[in-house]
Amino acid sequence: MLQSELFPKTRKEAPKEAVSINHKFLVRGGFIDQLMAGSWTLLPLGWRVVAKINQIIREEMNAIGGQEMLMPLLHPRSIWGETGRWGSAKDNPLGAKEVMYQFKDIRGREYALSFTHEEIVMDLLRKNINSYQDLPVYVYHFSTKFRNELRARSGILRGREFMMKDFYSAHTSEKDLMDYYNKMKQAYSKIFKRLGFEFKITEASGGVFTENNTHEFQVLAETGEDTIYYCDNCEWGENKEIFKGKEGDKCPNCRNGKVVKSKAIEVGNIFPLGTWYAERMRVYYQDQKGRKKPVWFGSYGIGPTRVLGALVEVSHDENGIIWNPTIAPFDAHLIEVKGQKSKVKSFAKETYEKLQKADVDVLWDDRNVSAGEKFADADLIGIPVRLVVSKETGNKIEWKKRDKEKEELLSFQQVTSRLKK
Repeated sequence: MLQSELFPKTRKEAPKEAVSINHKFLVRGGFIDQLMAGSWTLLPLGWRVVAKINQIIREEMNAIGGQEMLMPLLHPRSIWGETGRWGSAKDNPLGAKEVMYQFKDIRGREYALSFTHEEIVMDLLRKNINSYQDLPVYVYHFSTKFRNELRARSGILRGREFMMKDFYSAHTSEKDLMDYYNKMKQAYSKIFKRLGFEFKITEASGGVFTENNTHEFQVLAETGEDTIYYCDNCEWGENKEIFKGKEGDKCPNCRNGKVVKSKAIEVGNIFPLGTWYAERMRVYYQDQKGRKKPVWFGSYGIGPTRVLGALVEVSHDENGIIWNPTIAPFDAHLIEVKGQKSKVKSFAKETYEKLQKADVDVLWDDRNVSAGEKFADADLIGIPVRLVVSKETGNKIEWKKRDKEKEELLSFQQVTSRLKK
């Protein structure tokens, strides 16, 4: 793609209200735009990154049997009333009125905007399953969620409107649910490793989803809003909300390691919901002996837009973003220096076209601006590899990784060989 045609242009200054790193760099780099507090537009660069995040998630969800679909975002009050979650948390531990956007239409009918989809999936199940032979069911979708955050902050990390991948599984028994729950835990670990995160799995409370304890996937980050405790020797970890000890204690699990305290960003969570939803919404199946039994249910979420923000929080320097190649908006950033001189311009165009033919997704900075501005924008946008052609490079291409200082002169064949690794 030609950078001269990219919408919008980069900004030299961050918004005055920006405090978090992701807010500053994602807005300045042209990845996101704020409509109002907690509501963001994913601009073309931002959408490219999120689409790649989604594809990694999709591949791992499909690998464990998930079937992708898409559910409505507008929900009638009646379906939320079946579980009591339409009401207040003051009256019901799982009441979600304080979190939901609830309203009436001009005819007085009451609705909510989706903040999650457990009730919707339960309704689908009771319409479509009868016996144990219809189970298990594994379904998921990517969709917008709406949550009435009292204070939307930290850029795109905490919004009132955001993208979520939510996955739901239905089972005939607690054992089958927990077997799949552990399989999902492994799949989530694969996803976050592929994204390049250093993360911990911690036990946490279920919030407005379940009275059971759940598991969160927490990315270690100095700027994180959460506080977690984990073992330096084994895989034990707990959220601050449920941990009763202190940093430096012996690990309550292995007894050999020490408890470490850290700030972190939650990027995913998994919930073993049991039969609570099925019993309230009358979602049953017939077992092999013809007996009616409630469906066992699990829910599993990852916020791709939250992941976008978390990636920037943990991978940047003073000049801008440093993208992991797996989710970068482009594979390479081609920069022509003094490109208005015919030979350099011609060689830059030739290199760009050859890279495209070699299936390299490249952003070509063809703008008539100074080299300093081009290099600054390249650092800000954070594409993993910078390729420079100039009078000085001759018929070679200068190669530089975004996170390294070293520059090398390479042939076109060497460049494509490295990019294809």
